Amino acid sequence: MEGARDTGVPGIEADCGGACACSSCHVDVAQDWLERLTPPQPGEADMLDFACSPDPARSRLSCQIRVTPALDGLVVHLPERQI
Repeated sequence: MEGARDTGVPGIEADCGGACACSSCHVDVAQDWLERLTPPQPGEADMLDFACSPDPARSRLSCQIRVTPALDGLVVHLPERQI
């Protein structure tokens, strides 16, 4: 989320600054990357309820995805609109 916000990626609003207190950094993770991510914590899952058209299988808050070298090349798709 921080990288997207800092480089002006359209569609990543990050209103809460990464505190997992909104859903304005909602992304859908490409199917082949899902198993490489840690599962969402309960707070993230709760916030996704407020996202616009979340996909129960692929939606994540980008502020909760810890970027590591193992995620180099991660593919996410932005929703048509945020909350």
